[in-house]
Amino acid sequence: MLVSPTMLRIEGVRQLRNPYTLAFTLAMPVAMYLLFGAGMGYGSLSAGNGNVSFYVMTSMAAYGTAVAMSSLTSLAATEAKQGWGRQLAMTPLTTAGYAVTKLLTAVSFATLALLAVFTAGIMTGAQVEDAWRWVATAGIILGIGLIYGLFGLGVGLFFSSDSAAALASISMTFFAFFGNVFMPLDGVMLDIARFTPLYGFVALSRWPLTEGVLTTGQTDELWMLFLNVAVWLALFVLLVTMGIKRSRARQ
Repeated sequence: MLVSPTMLRIEGVRQLRNPYTLAFTLAMPVAMYLLFGAGMGYGSLSAGNGNVSFYVMTSMAAYGTAVAMSSLTSLAATEAKQGWGRQLAMTPLTTAGYAVTKLLTAVSFATLALLAVFTAGIMTGAQVEDAWRWVATAGIILGIGLIYGLFGLGVGLFFSSDSAAALASISMTFFAFFGNVFMPLDGVMLDIARFTPLYGFVALSRWPLTEGVLTTGQTDELWMLFLNVAVWLALFVLLVTMGIKRSRARQ
């Protein structure tokens, strides 16, 4: 059996009961959107093909997706290191089935994070010119956001079980502050931001709204954003590879 519906349900309920998961993957992105987007007087101002509220909503939805993918996959990696493989050997569920179940759980919570922020946006006046831009924005966030599952997996394999999930989430928050996600950057800070892990992902997520135009008036080239994503994807794969080797060495 590749995926157990029972285990998938149990895993989902377990994470819903986890205050850490609820706080960092669902509540925090919504709260930050309400604080920096809907709660500000500039939220209704024009921005690209919509308004500032839609701009901030997109940023927070992308951030929430990255946190959900990285934190939940890091938990899966630490559980595997703690001996779940021996437990699985006594059940019909295969190791691959366990991995797919954990991945589906992470994707589900990433989707919940996006839906929570988008719902808050709809209720508070986030607007964009065409309906397809809502769909495109959501698709880009969920599609590219999957790569942060590799980051979480690598962190979970590479570091101790007690700190892996927290480190993955804190890292995403750090990357967001310095990646032009939480606040518009300018000058040298913007130049540095272009090399950070979240910059290309979030800029592509905003593309249906901004078409690459920044708050500074500069324009990001599409190929540069895809290059940023591709380079960090390769680095995340390298981190996972190193984590596997480190984990095996400990055994």
